[in-house]
Amino acid sequence: MSFNLNNLLRDNIKKLVPYSSARDEFKGEASVLLDANENAFGSPYTTNYHRYPDPLQHRVKEKIYKIKGVPTENIFLGNGSDEAIDILFRAFCRPGKDNVILVPPTYGMYEVSANINDVECRKVNLTRDFQLDIDGIEAAVDGNTKLIFVCSPNNPTGNSIRRQDIETLLVNFEGLVVVDEAYINFSKLPSFTKDLSEFPNLVVLQTLSKAWGLAALRLGMAFASKDIIAVFNKIKPPYNINQATQEIVLEALDNVTLVNTWIQEVVSEREKLAVALSSLEQVEHVTPSDANFILVKLQEPRALYNFLVSKGIIVRDRSRVELCEGCLRITVGTPEENVALLEMVAVFYGSSSL
Repeated sequence: MSFNLNNLLRDNIKKLVPYSSARDEFKGEASVLLDANENAFGSPYTTNYHRYPDPLQHRVKEKIYKIKGVPTENIFLGNGSDEAIDILFRAFCRPGKDNVILVPPTYGMYEVSANINDVECRKVNLTRDFQLDIDGIEAAVDGNTKLIFVCSPNNPTGNSIRRQDIETLLVNFEGLVVVDEAYINFSKLPSFTKDLSEFPNLVVLQTLSKAWGLAALRLGMAFASKDIIAVFNKIKPPYNINQATQEIVLEALDNVTLVNTWIQEVVSEREKLAVALSSLEQVEHVTPSDANFILVKLQEPRALYNFLVSKGIIVRDRSRVELCEGCLRITVGTPEENVALLEMVAVFYGSSSL
């Protein structure tokens, strides 16, 4: 396959002259900043936030580079992964003309962003073992297919998609393959970020919301070739990551050891939770998970969900999602939270085996 990024871009994006912010127009340090119409007197707060933040988040990207080994020129930071997803549609998909491939059951924001941008979604369901239907995807692709989204480990099923199948898409598809690795920290499998130089049509999405425990800050990451990242930066708002988020993330990224400890604890609790639930005769199947949640097929899922809600325990009802019929998605909590969940599940089913 001969990949040509220019052939994928929308014509208006090729011609787009991005907004040039005040902080883009000079390099280095300055003692008097009178360029951006800020309030020079400071902020009505203990920390001064009266200056606009670094529009390209250089310090944060440098720290991410040291952790993940991905050069800063291959990193885009967004207001959650959702911003990166939306930019992909706006950059590469012509409204009312182009289409993307989704592989349900999968993360719902791909379809939401497609609908917002008036882009057709062609759905090729995963197989019964929650793997890619390569032949089905090939049949669905046409000359106007610009993106294929693959979530791995997948949400809501929790399993990883076979690497060789994703590589098959990357080699044979002329558009972009977007691999969403929001849950990669909980998997033993390597990240596709190591393969950016091999596959010019690869975009990898990750987040600080899961393993890093920074969901409230809304910081997502996209990794791709420098040319694709340049497109992201061309389209994004000039100051899309605020100063407070950048400061907190910089401090948090110094705590790799703590995060790795949490990941180990989550994986350990995940296995305990899966074993305990599997022991119930009312539980039909627990999907092996590489994420921080498990998908459990069980009897009376909606009634159990409502019962748990009444006890102040919230899980996710996926029982009406195709291929997830009869399933609840349960996030792995602390040991105490998992015990509380199991106790209430046992009460609901009238079991004493947990």
